[in-house]
Amino acid sequence: MRLLAPSLLVALVWGCIPPGSGGNTLRPDLAGGDGGVNPNTLAANDVLEVRVFQETELSGIFRVNPDGDLDFPLCGKVKVTGLMASEASEAITTCLKQGFVRRPQVTVMVKEFNSKKVFVFGEVAKPGSFPFEEGMTIIHAVSAAGGFAKSASKNAVNVTRVIDGREVKVPVRVEDIVIGREKNFALQPGDIIFVPETFL
Repeated sequence: MRLLAPSLLVALVWGCIPPGSGGNTLRPDLAGGDGGVNPNTLAANDVLEVRVFQETELSGIFRVNPDGDLDFPLCGKVKVTGLMASEASEAITTCLKQGFVRRPQVTVMVKEFNSKKVFVFGEVAKPGSFPFEEGMTIIHAVSAAGGFAKSASKNAVNVTRVIDGREVKVPVRVEDIVIGREKNFALQPGDIIFVPETFL
């Protein structure tokens, strides 16, 4: 997903939002910043392309298994969960140096960040899951979902996030964000955005 320019994002969402008012009461620990989440670390179901220089039989496409390991030829299971792609490359290199390849040159590239997604449901044009990107906000996510439907209750949006093993539901007044009454809401991988229907 390609993030749109702020001016275009505002135009997309603004066109679906009628005038309104009201304050946004968000928890400070959830309403800003990146939440300490690194969107570039690997996790289960991510798909990687591994290239080992002059070792075509060791190069290919690999998926991180549910345990967070990469089943790699000669090495067996290589733990990659929580690592950057460059760190995964180092882990594979270290393994191959253990008597398998004399001077391994390993490159790891992420083909699919399946573990890093946000979900948008309810009164939007195109509900579904969308790849998470660094700096992604609720405005980006609603725009990726095609913008609000006419029936959307734009100041009654909820974001569900898992914190310390439990689900926390946070109300987000998106209309107020768009018109500048509230600051934008930073998302984290796995966030679930629900846009309810208005009854007006």
